[in-house]
Amino acid sequence: MVHHVVLFRFRTDLPAGAIEAVFDELRGFRQSIPGITGFQGGAYNSAEGLSKGFTHGFTMVFKDESARDAYLPHPLHQAVVAKLLPMLDGGIEGVVAFDFIDGLMG
Repeated sequence: MVHHVVLFRFRTDLPAGAIEAVFDELRGFRQSIPGITGFQGGAYNSAEGLSKGFTHGFTMVFKDESARDAYLPHPLHQAVVAKLLPMLDGGIEGVVAFDFIDGLMG
């Protein structure tokens, strides 16, 4: 399985409900894009204070690398990316994406 971890630093001037709407779209990918086996996401919530300004994040799980690779250029994903980038503080600088395969250390 491939774990796709994404962190966002959303602008503070977004209209109410804008972030929730994007997360609803991301959550819906599981029914629309083959190979997605899980999704979890939400707002930063930790007393550690190590978010470095990132406000929200999600993890998406793919059955394998080919499913993840098909997701990246998928039109539904690209439409959400186009919607998200202007919502982020710093545009592309306001997102971190990190993929890993559980247990693979090199």
